[in-house]
Amino acid sequence: MLVRSDPFRDIDRIAQQMLGLNDSQLSMPMDAWKEGHTFNIQIDLPGVREGDIDLEVERNVLTVRAERRAVEAGDREIIHAERRTGSFARQILLSDALDTEQVEATYRDGVLTLRIPMAEQAKPRKVLIGAGAKEIEQ
Repeated sequence: MLVRSDPFRDIDRIAQQMLGLNDSQLSMPMDAWKEGHTFNIQIDLPGVREGDIDLEVERNVLTVRAERRAVEAGDREIIHAERRTGSFARQILLSDALDTEQVEATYRDGVLTLRIPMAEQAKPRKVLIGAGAKEIEQ
């Protein structure tokens, strides 16, 4: 049988407040990195069905909404419940250098993966000295 009280729950809550973690960071932990000309994001969403994930980009803000449904109790007596259920949302501010029209999203094994390419105008390019320059008449 499980013990119903958790003496460390308050310590966890205080630590989360001191570290500045909010509910979206706890319920939707995220990694982000740049690889070549692509910005990648992975968000953990265990127990969430693909159909319960909503992605929206407005200007430079990517919003991820997800819902983790509770298991119907039926005749069960819940002894201990720590897994969060309900709706969650997280907003990610994206750089102007990203092409938000070309966001690719996949969902596998409880991990949402987003790939956002750099915008063409933001990619580095060579500048030739004197190319296209006109001679100055004196």
